[in-house]
Amino acid sequence: MMDELISRFADQLTEAMQIGEAAKITPHHLPVHKVYVAGLGGSGIGANFVQEFIREECPIPYNVGKGYTIPKFVDENTLAICSSYSGNTEETLESYEQMLKTGAKIVIISSGGKLIEEAKKRNLDYIQVPGDWPSPRACLGYSIVQQLYVMYRLGFISDKFVGELKSAIDLIKYDKEDIQSSAKQVADRIYNKIPIIYTTDRSEAVAVRLRQQINENAKMLCWHHVIPEMNHNELVGWTEKHEDMAVIYLRNSDDYKRNQVRIKINQEIISKYTDTIIDIYSKGNSLIEKSIYLVNFGDWISWYMSVHKGADSIEVNVIDYLKSELSKV
Repeated sequence: MMDELISRFADQLTEAMQIGEAAKITPHHLPVHKVYVAGLGGSGIGANFVQEFIREECPIPYNVGKGYTIPKFVDENTLAICSSYSGNTEETLESYEQMLKTGAKIVIISSGGKLIEEAKKRNLDYIQVPGDWPSPRACLGYSIVQQLYVMYRLGFISDKFVGELKSAIDLIKYDKEDIQSSAKQVADRIYNKIPIIYTTDRSEAVAVRLRQQINENAKMLCWHHVIPEMNHNELVGWTEKHEDMAVIYLRNSDDYKRNQVRIKINQEIISKYTDTIIDIYSKGNSLIEKSIYLVNFGDWISWYMSVHKGADSIEVNVIDYLKSELSKV
């Protein structure tokens, strides 16, 4: 079933744009000087993408939190977004309760649950997305697109993202067969190894997304790091043979030139310790297009790895167990 959900990513983005176009977000009664987004897992990673997409345009800080508590800077001059696909995420609900006490402008993005109930009860702005998807992590498109529209409606970014999203949709539709074929080739090489994902600092969300998808779909451990930061620490750890590890570089042809030089040198060093080093280049003209392309490519990698492992890519029994145990305390 996960392969069907991944196949529907382009259609989900299209639907998400229609929902965003129809959304009504009212201005705050006070000036907004910063943004804080509360969300975890598949509902939280969308905020990390938006943070990267708007960094060069948005004039105010866009902060992302993935825990129970909100920072002290959240106040009446803050746009506070709660992103939870189910609307019942424990940590996000606790953050929401704290936001209520600050006077912040609260916007809810969810398919239902307690958050939508609260939004309706308190007359808060909210965007409700379809609730019939069996896996929150398959709903990344809804999360990304709605947050972009919220920022646009409140005047912090232009509508440039609209055209870039449409181009991204066309790209992954047009390249669908090639993406799946190439992703399968990567999965065939790395399914029995520990994946290590590297990318540059402007695209960390893509690396996090691939890591999370490998964790949940293929039921495997892996890790990621970013360049140039990893050149100041992790690179020193490559001192012995690790043929059980596969290094994946998620790349853009227009990455900062000094980072491209760093990647070349990194690979010269790492190639002494593992034979499996793979470059995956994005396609597209904007960061949104490039990121959407790599997300879709990575999702398919994780799916094909799950097939190799004989794993049920949908089930998250250990997370369900954790939530069950937490509910007893």
